[in-house]
Amino acid sequence: MKTQSPPPVVPLTTAPQLADSATPIVVKLIFFLIVLAGFGFIGVSLTTDLASVPALASASILLLGLALFAALSFEFVNGFHDTANAVATVIYTNALPANVAVVWAGIFNFLGALAASGAVAYGILALLPVELILNVSSGTGYAMIFALLLAAIIWNLGTWYLGIPASSSHTLIGSIIGVGVMNQLLSSSMAGTSGIDMEQVTKVGKALLFSPLIGFTLAAVVFVLMRVAFKRLPQLFEPPVGKTPPPWGIRAVLIFTCTGVSFAHGSNDGQKGMGLIMLILIGSVPVAYSLNQTLTQQQTQSFIQVSQQASQVLLPIASTTTVAKMTAPDPQVARAALTGYIQSHQITPVIVPALAVLATELSQEVAAYGNFNNVPDAKVADLRKDMYISIAALKQLDKQQQMPSTLNAEAKQTVTSYRKQLEQTTQYIPIWVKVAVALALGLGTMVGWKRIVVTVGEKIGKTHLTYAQGMSAELVAMGTILSADAVGMPVSTTHVLNSAVAGTMVANKSGLQWGTIRNILSAWVLTLPVTIVLSGGLYWLFLKFV
Repeated sequence: MKTQSPPPVVPLTTAPQLADSATPIVVKLIFFLIVLAGFGFIGVSLTTDLASVPALASASILLLGLALFAALSFEFVNGFHDTANAVATVIYTNALPANVAVVWAGIFNFLGALAASGAVAYGILALLPVELILNVSSGTGYAMIFALLLAAIIWNLGTWYLGIPASSSHTLIGSIIGVGVMNQLLSSSMAGTSGIDMEQVTKVGKALLFSPLIGFTLAAVVFVLMRVAFKRLPQLFEPPVGKTPPPWGIRAVLIFTCTGVSFAHGSNDGQKGMGLIMLILIGSVPVAYSLNQTLTQQQTQSFIQVSQQASQVLLPIASTTTVAKMTAPDPQVARAALTGYIQSHQITPVIVPALAVLATELSQEVAAYGNFNNVPDAKVADLRKDMYISIAALKQLDKQQQMPSTLNAEAKQTVTSYRKQLEQTTQYIPIWVKVAVALALGLGTMVGWKRIVVTVGEKIGKTHLTYAQGMSAELVAMGTILSADAVGMPVSTTHVLNSAVAGTMVANKSGLQWGTIRNILSAWVLTLPVTIVLSGGLYWLFLKFV
C-alpha cells in the first residue's frame, strides 16, 4: 500500500504575508458605540458609588484618578502583548481578516473578563507584604501601587516596541516581587515590615514556568494526532494560498479556538488588572469598596451564623493548647498575633484562639449592624482588616497543614465555610471594574496588535503556519489557560501560545527561527530581574516623597 507523504512546507518568502485592510465603517461605528456605552456605564457606576460616601479631598481624587489611569494603562499595554497572540493564527491562516479578528477578540476578551471569578485577581495580591495590603490607603500604599504599575508598563512598552512577545503576567509578578524585596530591605528602618510571601511566589512561579512547557509539548502531540486522524484531509496540513480563506469546516474550528483563547485571556489576564484596581479603590474609597455591599440580607445572616459556628468550633480546640490556662486574647491582641503569623509563618499556640476571638467579634459586629450597608463609615476599614487577616491566617494554616488535628471532618467543613464567607464578603469585583479592564484590553489590542502578531505568524517558524498548526496551538492554549483560571492560578497567554506554535513547528519538522526564539527566551529570563530592580527602585524613590 502506498503511503501518503506529508505536504511540502512553504517557506515564508513565498507564503502570504500579513496585509493591511481597511476596517468597514459599520464595524468602526459598532465598536465606537460599544466603547461609548462602556465608558458611560463606568462613569455612572463610579459616580453612584462615590455619591454614597463622604466627599473626597481634591488630593485624594487626584491620586485615585492617577492610580486608576496607571492600572488601566497596564491593561491597555497588556493588549499589545497577550491579546494579540490570540488573533495571530486566524489572521495568518486567512480564517478572519485582521480588522475583524481584533474586534472579535476584543468582544470575547470583554465577555471573558465579565465572567471572571476574581480568584486570580486576589491570588496575585496575596504576593504583596501583608502590611502594605492592610495599609494601602497610606502614602506607603500609594508608593507601592505606582511603583509596580510603572515598572510593569515600562517593561511591557519596551518589549512591545521591539516586537518581542514578553509576558504581562511575568512582568507584573516581577514588579510585585520588587516592591516586596525592597520593603524587606528597608525593614531595619521601618518597623513591622515584611517581604513577599515566598510560598505564594513559588506557587505562581511554577505555573509560569511549567505552562510554556505544557504548551510546547501538548501542541506537538495534538498536531501529530491530528496528522494521524485526518490523513485524508491533506489541505488541513497546507498553508493558505494567497488571501484565500480555508474551507468552512477548518475555518469554523480556527475561529472557535481564537474565540476560546480570547475568552480565556480576558478571564485570566484581565483579573490581574482587576485586582490592582480593587486594591486602589479599597485604599482610596474604603467606605464604598472594602466590603461587598451587594450581599443580600439572607447572605448577611448566613455570614453571621457561620462565623458563630466557626468560633464555637475553634474555641474548644484552643482550650486544649498550651494556653488552656490563659484567657483568650482580646481582639487587639488577636489581630497582632495573626498579623505576625502571616508575616513570619511561625505557628504559636495563640493563633487558633486568636482566630476564634476574631470570628466571635465579626459575628457580633455584623449582627449588631444587621447588614453590611449599615456598617458605620469609620468601622468599614477595620472590619475588612479583621476579615483579611482571618482569611490569610486560615489559608496559611491550611497550606502548612497546621490546622489542629483534633478537628473532625464536620468541624473542618465549618471552618472552610467560614473562610468562603469571608472571601465572598471581601474578595469581589464590581461589574464596572470588569468593564473598564475589558475595554482597556480591547483597545490595546486594536491599537498595537500588529507587532506581536507578525512575530508569532512570521518569525517563530521557518515556514508559514498551516491550518492544523493554528488549530493545535490555540486548542492547547485555550485549554491550558482555562484550566489555570479554574484553580485561580495566573499563566501567561504569550508564553503558552508562543511555545505551542513552536511545538507545532517542531512536530511538523518546519524548523524554528532561532534568532526570534533567543529573543523570546531572553525576554523570559530578563523579565523578572529587570522588573524586580525597576519596581524596587521606584518604590524606594516614591517613599522619599511620602
